[in-house]
Amino acid sequence: MPRAPWRRRRTSDSPRPAGRRWAGRLRRSSTFARQVLLVRVGRRDGAAASATDLVTPDHRWTDRQRRRYGRFDPEVEAVRPVSPALAPAAPVDDSPGMSIPLLPGDRTAARRAKFALVNACTLSSLMLGMLAIFLAMRGEVRVAALCLIACVAFDGLDGALARKLGVASPFGAQMDSLADMCSFGLAAPVVVYASLAGSVPAAAAAVACALVAGCAAIRLARFNVSPKDGRFFCGVPTTMAAAVLALTVAIGVPVSGLVMVGGVALLAFAMVSSFPYAKLARLVKLPPWLWLAPVIGALVDIRLTFGLVVVGYLVSGPVLWLHQRRAA
Repeated sequence: MPRAPWRRRRTSDSPRPAGRRWAGRLRRSSTFARQVLLVRVGRRDGAAASATDLVTPDHRWTDRQRRRYGRFDPEVEAVRPVSPALAPAAPVDDSPGMSIPLLPGDRTAARRAKFALVNACTLSSLMLGMLAIFLAMRGEVRVAALCLIACVAFDGLDGALARKLGVASPFGAQMDSLADMCSFGLAAPVVVYASLAGSVPAAAAAVACALVAGCAAIRLARFNVSPKDGRFFCGVPTTMAAAVLALTVAIGVPVSGLVMVGGVALLAFAMVSSFPYAKLARLVKLPPWLWLAPVIGALVDIRLTFGLVVVGYLVSGPVLWLHQRRAA
């Protein structure tokens, strides 16, 4: 079969038609021709071409190549998008932002006084935590433990007052969380560390107390961002853990130093566990006869009774968790 005329070999006596070179060049520059047409029509109609219509692979070519192959036009180069490094910086908005009120609702004098009273209780808890640290550094661990118990009382008081007086706010919730971290996440481990001085190796006591501080921070952060359950806590509350540690030091539970270190570490892990623990409101509603045994035990031996109550509360979490899984 004879070959097509446009497929035959180029020779000196049968040169390739010159028009073919121009046709190939026009095909290669068709995208550029459309860009120029869009730019010129847009200027004629009073509308500017969009930046996406001008972005082609030609931006990798040098100016010399564009001039050689007919892809250089000063008008197109003037509107070609510049690189982000050379682009002018975006204007910065220096206008002042809107301030969020600390106390939502009516800002009357009476509500402000109630709001100040609630936050004074929160600050009192924080200051008592600082006092507990200072007393523990001086070796007065029992007095420091009593300060921690007072911190627990003020921590429960500020929340109850905020709900009763109708001045609960996000600011108050964050203040309460920060005060809890200072009083229960820092002061309580320091008091326990001071009480363990000399009875256990310093490294073991430091690791156990550091676990309490770290788990308390995780517990408080998780509590702030997690949905609230009206019946159970997810893990042992930080306030209750600090109360257990403070009462253990205050009444002098007769256990060895290593058992104390193990109990402190177990309590730290219980704070970040996912076991459900009953809230104090549900414990108060228990039948009166259930409270009779702890009361009698406290009159006989308060230390043994306290230890049994703490162990029972810690075990109640896994038991409730297993019961919920079986019910599901």
